[in-house]
Amino acid sequence: MVIIADMPHNITPVESLLLQNIQQVMRIIQTIGNTSLWEREKTLFLTSKMAPFSTYERVFRWVDSLTDRDTAVCFNSSELEAEVVKALLVNRIPTVLVVMDGFRDKYNVQIERALDENRLLIMVLKREKSDGRGTTPFLRNQYIMNQVQHTVCGFVNPKGTIVLLLGDNKETTYLVDDKQLLVAEAETKSFRWTVAEDKRLLRMFYEDMGIHAIHKAIGRPYSTIYTRIKAMTMNDEVLKGREFEDYVVALFDLPNNKSITLKEWRGDKTIPGVYPENNSGPDLVFEYDGHPFAIECKWRNHLPKDIENEILPSNRRIFFQQYARDRAMPVYLLLGVGGVPSDPDSLYLLSLTDIPSLDSFLQYKISTAADILQFGQK
Repeated sequence: MVIIADMPHNITPVESLLLQNIQQVMRIIQTIGNTSLWEREKTLFLTSKMAPFSTYERVFRWVDSLTDRDTAVCFNSSELEAEVVKALLVNRIPTVLVVMDGFRDKYNVQIERALDENRLLIMVLKREKSDGRGTTPFLRNQYIMNQVQHTVCGFVNPKGTIVLLLGDNKETTYLVDDKQLLVAEAETKSFRWTVAEDKRLLRMFYEDMGIHAIHKAIGRPYSTIYTRIKAMTMNDEVLKGREFEDYVVALFDLPNNKSITLKEWRGDKTIPGVYPENNSGPDLVFEYDGHPFAIECKWRNHLPKDIENEILPSNRRIFFQQYARDRAMPVYLLLGVGGVPSDPDSLYLLSLTDIPSLDSFLQYKISTAADILQFGQK
């Protein structure tokens, strides 16, 4: 069932026209779960990216204040948003999760449980066209804001787009003010982690319970828990790289898509400047209708100022070019920018024979796996 969102009540003619214009750009393409949640009174949680850990306590205090009579709407495009979604689901709060283009976190324990218990709706949006009206995250936020009754904000970057989006909206609650950002999170336990704590942390981590549930169970500060998770699972850079590779593979709808096959998937076991011979090829090798091609995957928080040197050093680019010649297959660089590695805001597909300048970079933006396949046929 696909929801056709109704116009909110009591809006002015100007607001109605604005919403109609947004709806021409953003469209609901899929819903998963309990669609009746969209008919309830809803509160949207918004936060700027890169929220400091000093804001987490206030945000999760709000999450803990909710009951099963509330309905929270949340995105999953930043670390804090992802943690809020986990906390909502662990607390059994009816939740609407809004994602772009497709839902990919299919094996999340808390999501599976919430769907089984009819307390989750996953709403998949798609941007119909790029017509210069604004960035996709801004239009997504605007689209959802016009269809909820309340908005709650965590960390708000005064120079970010959320400030522009909110304006003087009287239905907005701010959980954190500037003074609170100056208060550092206190370390309540300075001694080393015990084996029992580590076991409990890992069990809760792999059950997708999130940083807030671990904080309540163990009593460590959020920043300490975050650091410990990274230390005990994967190096942060390796983890983000693997999450982005997972996202790229999911783009091709494998194993459902029978026209494409994943032939090779290499791990990144390197130190700077040293690449093992058996691990030096591109991250992913596919075969599409009998034709092989390879993809080197990179994700960054922001578009780098020096594309050529920051993304792919010349020695690696030369290696990939020789790799392509030796195997008679094209090798592409797929760069994800913004959001989180498992759901980037933007994708750029480049041929390794010609790395563009920053000024011309936007023309290489893509949105679907079909764009990758079409690029390879040019």
